[in-house]
Amino acid sequence: MEININISSKIENLREVEKIIDKLSAEYKFGDEVYGNILIASLEAVNNAISHGNKLDPGKNVEVKFQIEKNKLIVTTKDQGKGFDYNNVPDPTAPENIENVDGRGIFLMKQLSDGLEFYEDGRISEMRFNI
Repeated sequence: MEININISSKIENLREVEKIIDKLSAEYKFGDEVYGNILIASLEAVNNAISHGNKLDPGKNVEVKFQIEKNKLIVTTKDQGKGFDYNNVPDPTAPENIENVDGRGIFLMKQLSDGLEFYEDGRISEMRFNI
C-alpha cells in the first residue's frame, strides 16, 4: 500500500500529512505510542522540508510518500532545497544548545523512528516505523 502527496511549502499543509497518518492509524490500528511517534516525527520531517529545505517558498513543493510493507511504515519526504550536511547537525541536548529554540527536529525524527536515512544531500529523508 502506498499513498503519495505533493504539497506546496505552506505550514498549513501539515494538516494534509496529519490526515493521512490518522487514516493509516485507523486502518492499521497503530497503538497510541506508535501513532504519536509517527505523527510527531513525520510532521517534523515535513516542517523541516517546508521551512528549511524550501525556505517557505509556496512555489516549491514537498513530496511525501507513505508506504506500508509487511509490519513497517516508511515515510519519505523530499524537498526542492539545496540540501544540508545531515552528518553535522548540532546535538540539541548539548549544554550549549539546550536553550536554542530550533534544532530539535532531526533529533526527534531519530529518536521517534525505528530508522532514519538521508539521501540527495539531505533533500530526501526516509523514516521507518515498526507497526
